[in-house]
Amino acid sequence: MELVRGRHNLQAKHRPCVATIGNFDGIHRGHQAVIESLHAAGKRLGLPTTVVIFEPQPREFFTPEQAPGRVTQLRDKLRVLESYGVERTVCLRFNRRLAQQSAEDFIQSVIIDGLGVQFLMVGDDFRFGHQRRGDFAMLAEAAAQEGFELERMPTVTHGDSRVSSTRVRRTLESGDLAGAEALLGRRLRITGRVVRGEALGRQLGWPTANLRFAQQPPPMRGIFNVAVHGLGAVRPGVASLGTRPTVNGVETLLETYLLDYSGDLYGRYIGVELLAWQRGEEHFDGLDALKNQIAADVAAARTWFSQNGYTIQTNAG
Repeated sequence: MELVRGRHNLQAKHRPCVATIGNFDGIHRGHQAVIESLHAAGKRLGLPTTVVIFEPQPREFFTPEQAPGRVTQLRDKLRVLESYGVERTVCLRFNRRLAQQSAEDFIQSVIIDGLGVQFLMVGDDFRFGHQRRGDFAMLAEAAAQEGFELERMPTVTHGDSRVSSTRVRRTLESGDLAGAEALLGRRLRITGRVVRGEALGRQLGWPTANLRFAQQPPPMRGIFNVAVHGLGAVRPGVASLGTRPTVNGVETLLETYLLDYSGDLYGRYIGVELLAWQRGEEHFDGLDALKNQIAADVAAARTWFSQNGYTIQTNAG
């Protein structure tokens, strides 16, 4: 998949195309239905599929303190889009200039001149341009004038409710990973390079592989049983996702202890797949209490893996 960063990097080779525009946080089953429709339109018109996203997401730009947690970081969003066969992703930098651009200018500069869109799919509640003046009706007028096809995103439901990024976030916040998997169509995986932390886990006897979040951290918090990818065989582990309240932490980290594994992981690129939620994030009275709880979490993880048919191998990295 080709990644185009910014409107200024769009070239003649990127025109024409079939496209959709949105945040695509989580790339849930509703988003996947959009991608399937894009593929069908692309095949019919003989054009590549293009997904246009924004970085940061608009709410993160306007009200960062109130912005919801991200289901998928940018790196994971791009990875999943590629896995669903998207041929090109255009990432527009959402800054003051883009926020102040008129809806009419956005249509002309991005949709028509930049991408040469021949088929466009957006939600009927999609708003764009300065003060959110642009809407589906405005796009319909432009489509009639410029001769491109325009369709609304299909409504996809699970159970009796619409599948949406908001619903996925709420499901994750409640610790319902099975429910989130049903909405996403896959297990949630968080990827990144292992970074050096304060080595607190190692001091307590439970060394962890730590991942930081470049964008808004995920909505869920707590202790999870996980499968770690990127180290050859898939490795079982137990992970803490949160701010470490016992040591007055502020930054949100994903700290993963791999069961019966030893090796230097700093700088390694790994993917941590969330399998099951154990408990919520807690504050403990001192490091001894925290150390005892970690031991209990690891024991609970071993039991869970054994009961669910996972074989834990002892291997050094």
